[in-house]
Amino acid sequence: MILESVGVKTDAFRTLFADVPDHIDEIVEYHRENTGVSRFDKFRHIYASILKRDLPEWEFSLLSIRYHDLVIGGVLAAPFVAGAREFLERFSRRIPLYVVSASPEEELGDIISQRGMAGYFRGVYGAPRKKVDCIREIMKREGYPPSRVLFVGDALNDYRAAQEAGVPFAGRIIPGDPDRFSGREGVMVVVQVLDELSLFLEGKVP
Repeated sequence: MILESVGVKTDAFRTLFADVPDHIDEIVEYHRENTGVSRFDKFRHIYASILKRDLPEWEFSLLSIRYHDLVIGGVLAAPFVAGAREFLERFSRRIPLYVVSASPEEELGDIISQRGMAGYFRGVYGAPRKKVDCIREIMKREGYPPSRVLFVGDALNDYRAAQEAGVPFAGRIIPGDPDRFSGREGVMVVVQVLDELSLFLEGKVP
C-alpha cells in the first residue's frame, strides 16, 4: 500500500515453487487473488489444496526463510506508491497513522525503519495477528469509534478486515488489477494513487 512491492512477492512465489511446474500457474494465481493474506496461510493452503500433500514443520520453516530472503531486498528497493511519501508527510502531522499488514511484524518494522518511515506512524502491526484484531486494538488505543477510522488497503482481505471491524474502507487499485472495491458496502473511495486519497480526506473529489 505504501511501496509497490506486489511484483516482488509474486516473483518470490514463482521461485519458491519452481520445482512443481505443473502447479506453478495455479499457485501464482492463488497468490495474486489473495494479496493481503499472510504468506504463512498461503503456504498452508498451497500444500493442502493445490499440491495436496503434508507440510511438515521443517519445510514450513524453510519456505518462510527462503521467502523472506527472496523478497526483503526487493521490498527495500521498491518505489513508493505514487503520492505515498507526500501523503505521509502531510497527514502524519494531522492524524494518527498506523500500518496494519499481513507481513510478519518484526520484518515489517525493519522495513519501515530502513526506508525512513518510522517517524510517520504511531504503530506497526503485522502477522501473526489478524488485521481485524489490529484495527480493534488501534481503536481502543486511540479511543476512536469505528466511524472515525479509515482503513486503506489494496486487497480484498483488507476490505474484509475493515467490514469485520465495522470501519469505513478506502480501496487502492494496484496497477494492472481490476477494480474489486467500487460499489461494495462501506467503501468510501477507490483510488489509484495516494494523491487522490489526500484529496478525498481534504473534502475534495479525487
